[in-house]
Parts: sequence; C-alpha cells; structure tokens
Amino acid sequence: MEQVLLLNITYEPLKVINWKRAIILLTLGKVEVLEEYNQEIHSVSFAIKLPAVVRLLRFVRRPKKPVRFCRQNIYIRDDYRCQYCGRQFPSPELTWDHVLPRARGGKTEWENIVTCCIDCNRNKGGRIPSEASMALIRKPSRPEWLPILKITLQFRNMPQSWRDYLYWNVELEE
Repeated sequence: MEQVLLLNITYEPLKVINWKRAIILLTLGKVEVLEEYNQEIHSVSFAIKLPAVVRLLRFVRRPKKPVRFCRQNIYIRDDYRCQYCGRQFPSPELTWDHVLPRARGGKTEWENIVTCCIDCNRNKGGRIPSEASMALIRKPSRPEWLPILKITLQFRNMPQSWRDYLYWNVELEE
C-alpha cells in the first residue's frame, strides 16, 4: 500500500510513515489530511480516502543531530574558500589544514581544521599561521547546521502530491 508524508505543524517534512500509522494518527485527532490518494480503504462502518500527506496538529521538536565531521562538510562550512588567501576553489583544488599542526599536538577536529588551497598549505607547512606570516580569515568552529543538507527519499515513484511540501534543498532520488 501507499506511504504517507508526515509534516510538522510548520509544514516541515518530518518523515515517511505507512498508511496504517497515518489512519491511527487521524482517528486520534493528532493530524489533519492535506492530500489524498485516489484509493479508498473500507471498514465495516465507513470508507475513507487514503491519505498522501498529513500534518501534525501540535509542534514536534526534532532532536538536533550534530553535523558530521568530514572533508566535504569542512568545505561547506568555509564556503569552499581558502581560509588563508580568501580565494574560492572547486573541491578538487582544496585540502584541509591543521591550524595547530598534528606534530605539535593539534587534533583533527572542527576547531582545528580549515579549508585551504594547495599553495597556502604548502607555504604554511608544519608551522602555526603566525610563524608562516599567514593569518586566518575566520577562526574555525563547530557548525550548528549546514546550508546544503540533503534528505534523500528513496522511492521509485514519489507521489506528485508530495512535491509541494518538499523544499528546494531536498534531493529526490527516483
């Protein structure tokens, strides 16, 4: 049977649930139906169109997941910009740099890694920026969120009725 898109009261997509769970939430008065499929389900006493998109009637706070530490997220945090010379580069022309080199006890963590072009990384070498006469554009920090987060929905035939409720930053995988 069909899957149902569950939205927060703010119309933010939360997750995909099965149609049975959607009917339970509907009968408990916890959701409203925004879109329906053409199919109907029948019980002994009533018939109802199968919901396609439902919205919660109370706000649900989503737990914040920390941003995963990886090379791509470092580049996104720093806007693909070398933190020493300030120029923007395509991903293959970038590397990351330990502000405090590992040889001096620097750790591979958000607060010690910056995006760096190959030339600046070579010039800095195993020194701290002040010893190499280089200055950081911005102090590295752990991001709360990234602007290019993707939710991947893996459906062969995603319902057309869902498209109005999924945002521009959601990647749909057919």
